[in-house]
Amino acid sequence: MSAHEETLSSRDFARLCTFVYSEAGICLGPEKKTMLEGRLKRRLRELNINSYKVYCEYLFGQEGLREEKVRFIDVVTTNKTDFFREPKHFDYLTQQALPEMTARSGGQPVLVWSAGCSSGEEPYTLAMVLSEYAEAHPGFRFRILATDISTKVLAKAEMGIYTGDVVEPVPPLMRRKYLMRSRERDGDRVRMVPELRKLLEFRRLNFMDTDYGVEEKADAIFCRNVIIYFDRPTQERILGKLSSYLKPGGYLFVGHSETLHDMNLPLEAVGPALYRRLHGRT
Repeated sequence: MSAHEETLSSRDFARLCTFVYSEAGICLGPEKKTMLEGRLKRRLRELNINSYKVYCEYLFGQEGLREEKVRFIDVVTTNKTDFFREPKHFDYLTQQALPEMTARSGGQPVLVWSAGCSSGEEPYTLAMVLSEYAEAHPGFRFRILATDISTKVLAKAEMGIYTGDVVEPVPPLMRRKYLMRSRERDGDRVRMVPELRKLLEFRRLNFMDTDYGVEEKADAIFCRNVIIYFDRPTQERILGKLSSYLKPGGYLFVGHSETLHDMNLPLEAVGPALYRRLHGRT
């Protein structure tokens, strides 16, 4: 029986859900069973495995846990993002946050972290916005850290190659300045210029890890439309962890559908989906 005809058994689906939750903190409800089957089909073909049952046996075996775990997490994670998503956040960043960060930076580069960067649209948006700010404010320096749990989307992000429709939200002036056209005669693809790509550091990071391995505190963290995939206790734990990597007075940008209401966090709300790290709280 081929993977196309077979369905994922309730037992194996439950095992995979438990595994995803323990490894990545992501909750898959019963309504996600069809989605998971669909996403696993391609992986089964790549491995030349003809049933979900055999795949689960492989995944939970010694070799699978070593070789396949990261690939499986890649399959499960949802990666939806856009250039200049929620644009008012970038307006606030340049008009309010960056002047504050510069004032307290002591001449050191400002660190902005895109946590859950997916295929790179958000960190490249940040790179363009911060580059424009640096051009208007001589002496301003910055670094961008971009992390995600999925190695697949990180590889795509590092390439910095996108189709014309994807870069449509990028303002025309920035498009001309920071994007290179494909050399293919009928090509619709563009690539971020090397000067922009070198401003970003991409790194794999699992929010379930004990230590995030970020050695210095960030001035701002963008973690937007990421925590919606976790249950409430896990959301609070992740956001508490991220808050500990923020400088006092630093900013946390979240998605507009995400709420921190009633969470015990060292943050104060300063705008829609925008929080600031309180001084003196741990």
